Amino acid sequence: MRVSVSWLREYVDLPADLPTGDLEQALVDLGIEVESVVDLAASVTGQLVVGEVREIDELTGFKKPIRFCRVDVGDANGTGEPQEIVCGARNFAVGDRVVVILPGGVLPGGFAIGARKTYGHNSAGMICSAKELGLGDDHSGIIVLGPDVTAKPGDDARPVVGLDDVVLDLEITPDRGYALSLRGLARELSHAFDVPLHDPALTPAPSGTETPAYPVEVRDTVGCDRFTARLVRGVDPSAPTPSWMQRRLVTAGIRSISLPVDITNYVMLELGQPMHAFDADRVVGPLVVRRAEAGEKLTTLDGVNRVLTADDMVICDDTGPISLAAVMGGETSEVVASTTTVLFEAAHWDPAMVGRTARRHKLFSEAAKRWERGVDPAVALVALERAVRLLTEHGGGTPGAEVLDIDHVRPRTPISLPADLPTRRVGVEYPPARVVALLERVGCTVAQGVDRLSEDPGAVGVASGAGTALSVTPPTWRPDLTDPADLVEEVVRLDGYDRVPSVLPTAPPGRGLTPRQRRRRAVAGSLAERGYVEVLAHPFVSPELADQLGLAADDPRRPAVRLANPLSEEEPLLRTTLLGPLLGILKRNLGRGHRDLALYEIGAVFHPRVGAGSPPAMGVDRRPTDAEFAAADAVVPAQPVHVAVVLAGDLDPAGWWGAGRPAGWADAIEAARDVLDAAGIPGERVEVRAAEYAPWHPGRCAELRVDGAVVGHAGELHPVVVAALELPRRTCAMELDLDALPPAPVTPAPTVSGFPPALIDVALVVDDSVPAEQVRRALEAGAGELLEDVRLFDVYSGAQLGDGRRSLAYKLTFRAPDRTLTVEEAVAARDAAVAVAAERLGATLRGA
Repeated sequence: MRVSVSWLREYVDLPADLPTGDLEQALVDLGIEVESVVDLAASVTGQLVVGEVREIDELTGFKKPIRFCRVDVGDANGTGEPQEIVCGARNFAVGDRVVVILPGGVLPGGFAIGARKTYGHNSAGMICSAKELGLGDDHSGIIVLGPDVTAKPGDDARPVVGLDDVVLDLEITPDRGYALSLRGLARELSHAFDVPLHDPALTPAPSGTETPAYPVEVRDTVGCDRFTARLVRGVDPSAPTPSWMQRRLVTAGIRSISLPVDITNYVMLELGQPMHAFDADRVVGPLVVRRAEAGEKLTTLDGVNRVLTADDMVICDDTGPISLAAVMGGETSEVVASTTTVLFEAAHWDPAMVGRTARRHKLFSEAAKRWERGVDPAVALVALERAVRLLTEHGGGTPGAEVLDIDHVRPRTPISLPADLPTRRVGVEYPPARVVALLERVGCTVAQGVDRLSEDPGAVGVASGAGTALSVTPPTWRPDLTDPADLVEEVVRLDGYDRVPSVLPTAPPGRGLTPRQRRRRAVAGSLAERGYVEVLAHPFVSPELADQLGLAADDPRRPAVRLANPLSEEEPLLRTTLLGPLLGILKRNLGRGHRDLALYEIGAVFHPRVGAGSPPAMGVDRRPTDAEFAAADAVVPAQPVHVAVVLAGDLDPAGWWGAGRPAGWADAIEAARDVLDAAGIPGERVEVRAAEYAPWHPGRCAELRVDGAVVGHAGELHPVVVAALELPRRTCAMELDLDALPPAPVTPAPTVSGFPPALIDVALVVDDSVPAEQVRRALEAGAGELLEDVRLFDVYSGAQLGDGRRSLAYKLTFRAPDRTLTVEEAVAARDAAVAVAAERLGATLRGA
């Protein structure tokens, strides 16, 4: 939020000689982040003067309209002759007064102005827009001064356009919506400097009359608990917005549109009450405030035809929706150039509803920004009175005596606050009288004297005020104050954060990383060493992802946890597998020109607990009990940590050294083996079996078992899945459940033999349905203790072996720890290994 200090001074008596640094520090101490403090007087150097347009020549033959102007700048140019300036803007005419910067001046951003020849004419200086002067973002046209401006050509233009002011650019946190107004900021600064506050909301305003200003029916008093309105008839449609109001709106980053609309924006900035101005002559019949019907349409002021949902609130007339309530008005009822009867509306809307509507339609208007943070429901009539007075003063017209006020606002519920709670929570002594005084400065109503026992289990010693409870009723403009903890925060904030000592707790002696942390780091390091690149995906997925991955109706990964307030309505679910988001990242990188990719992610997946119910409601005034913790944990989704990899393109790149090798299903399985090895699982406890499991290809999918339990799958993705996700053919993937792995056993030191090995190759012919892993296990079982290592080095299939048969060649390494093996011993061990393979799997020696 951008606001000028001169405007703030109208509502709070700031010291006249207040340095900008002290003002900035005071706001920071109050918890308001200051983005920047800009002294506008120093932002533009050189001669910035008022000019009056004397002549305009329209230049033709160029790609865009160009005008050659002669502008009277008085004696500012030293000659008294009109200044010749080339300008592309179209929103001014002869006789208008404008803002001119003469050669030698420098605009914000270091843009130096000089005299040069352009479009065939000499141009000396520039006619300025608000954006060029750093006063706002509007670059649609130059600044045209209103008739109320008394400055003559050649006068300094800085005071005229507000460049003699200081502008604060503030970042308001979501819990302090009241600070998105001059009224709220002035109140805060009155606390900081202990100076009087002139609250504009205390202006007397007429209350609702028996006869309404306009017939209105509110059908949803939860979404809209207050609706006020008032008419002004006979408005001069040509009346301009006064220049002082335009300057303040431009400084705040709001474009001037028309007098009635500008007034609603001005009152919103002043009081924090968003308003809307209807052209009453364009409204057909009575107004109805209700929820939209699914599929209804409304064209908003930005020209977009929007399809509404049942969660949206709308204001309707006999023709249907004419305004998207609290977010943006509609085209059919907006104030236009011929409007003479204005209906001002100031209502109070449900913040949650407004927030959802704004995100659903991607309409983050200034009004919606304030509504979702909370608006004072008590200021609606004051805002109406302020808007009506401004309009009648500057645009003529007659205000109607009738005032509509439909009020269903519930009174604030008092909060019970132990008087010693701030002291116990913060560790600084806050006497009860000080607590009461600070809360009353915020605007709270405090009743005291109720006895109670201090039962806080975290209390240490007895604080001043122990045993006394305060009944605190927050003011209407502070909807964020709902719990005792909120009141404690206000006490600490207003008393000064600098009074809270900074004491670091003594760190307990560490025991190093946990086994789970060591395993995760080992797995990540192992994959990185093998060329995989780690990525971090958002854990949010769309409802259609399960269909794209080919998950069956009974697949445990299909049910997903739906977020109550998702970042995107397109992805409202939490992932149940890492593969969906990970494959999305793969697709994004492929679209950016990368062809050979090996990615991995380690992260949590989320499985809902069926029938768990709803979590218990827990406040912030005390520590939850063990039973409440257990009940909440029973509802929290299971969140096991998984690791997944995806492969596409070449695993070994091609080059002058030879052809590359594309990644295949075997590489995904090998990645799973590497993960299990890094996790400390011995190879003899790992089993790889053929399986059918979505989203993998049924003929190229393996399940990995540890001690007989399935811990993951690896292989080539199903062609249907590849086509649905628009991925390259033969894309491979692996996913393991790290939390399902047993603890790593203690690894004994290996026995190292100094005797030479006996190396024997053996080729076995088996059915092609027999996994190579089972053949390896059979060879290990038959070879006995002399077998040191067995490794598959060749796979062959051909017509000479017969249909459905293949040859698996293994290299067997035999070694004894205490002697050199004889040929007979090595051959006998090999024959025993082959015999077991033949017995279990029907294997035969190739060539036998």
